[in-house]
Amino acid sequence: MVCIAKEHKINEQIRVRQIRLIDDEGNQVGIIDTRDALRMAEEKGLDLVMVGPTAVPPVCKLLDYGKFRFEEQQNEKENRRRARSQEVKSIKFRVKIDENDFKTKTNHVRRFLGEGHKVKVTIMFRGRERTHPELGERILQRVAEVLADVGQPESAPSMMGMDMNMIMVPLKTPAKKADEPKSVETA
Repeated sequence: MVCIAKEHKINEQIRVRQIRLIDDEGNQVGIIDTRDALRMAEEKGLDLVMVGPTAVPPVCKLLDYGKFRFEEQQNEKENRRRARSQEVKSIKFRVKIDENDFKTKTNHVRRFLGEGHKVKVTIMFRGRERTHPELGERILQRVAEVLADVGQPESAPSMMGMDMNMIMVPLKTPAKKADEPKSVETA
């Protein structure tokens, strides 16, 4: 209980004389004495939680603190999950890539995009290959064309040192396209 109270002051931990109170239905009660607010919370079987400590007077709310903390933790967990799912995967191609290698690598990119990741597609140049950046651009354009059904380039290909990069982002609705063929097979 002590470590939780560091985030929000609750009930007797609130030491100010007056607060701005919001009731359990979200209606603003007004500025009242803290003792009166604590009495109201006890009558309703709820907790008095300080949600706006920097306001003058501080804003407090009548709510079930256990339920409030649980919902906050669920939101934090969901935000962490979303942040993790948007990592950038990377795949490297060479200028002189064979057809089968190209298909294999584009299938990897397709899988990454299907999982909702961004993919950084890199063309690596060696020695004299660097004098022909148009060859790398052709490969990147071909990758974009082959994967147009699951992703699209975020920006145009750009040279960085000995590499040419392009970032592919998944389309907004890849799940619908994946469901369509299944419905055709069952019909």
